[in-house]
Amino acid sequence: MAGRDPVSGEFDAGLLGVRCWLELPGGERIELPVQRWRRDPGSGDEMLLDRCTGPTLDVGCGPGRLTTALGERGVAALGIDSSPTAVRLAVRRGAVALRRDVFGHVPGQGRWRHLLLADGNIGIGGEPARLLRRAAELLAAGGTAVVELEPPGRGLRTERVRVGSSGGGSGWFRWAWLGADAVDETAGRAGLTVRWSAPHGRRWFAELTHA
Repeated sequence: MAGRDPVSGEFDAGLLGVRCWLELPGGERIELPVQRWRRDPGSGDEMLLDRCTGPTLDVGCGPGRLTTALGERGVAALGIDSSPTAVRLAVRRGAVALRRDVFGHVPGQGRWRHLLLADGNIGIGGEPARLLRRAAELLAAGGTAVVELEPPGRGLRTERVRVGSSGGGSGWFRWAWLGADAVDETAGRAGLTVRWSAPHGRRWFAELTHA
């Protein structure tokens, strides 16, 4: 990613365990699950991991808990993240990870068996349909995108947000939230179809494949 990342400082603090949140223009705050990012995979994560049985691209890998866990299962996995701090933490944890923008050059385009969009990363770029079209380009024929969603009833929401912490706030950027009730339509716009969607505890997931 060229230039200064407007999110980097506060987001990197979250990667290191500092409490932080997404702040909306109206003042609403959405807490970020920074401690979950740093812990070993939990039961909801295991549901994601169980779907990845071949080479997997973990988009927005953060500190690498999922990428590392896949490697420990013997699954070839690559984590990508725009944050150098995230990549450094992921590699330290034992993951194979690179600093990459998912919309730029990514190794193995068209050959990945699975692609992970966990922890709200469906919001990257503020346009889930565009992100899923990119996922379709990265996946091999018959490959799947395993996506974490908002619960049903949330629809598709796009906002300008910034990352806030006790140390201040980042620059503003676009983000999105995709509810389980809106995933069929959004996936269809990207040339993908929904194999299944289901809850696990308080989290929701779906698996998408080429239409």
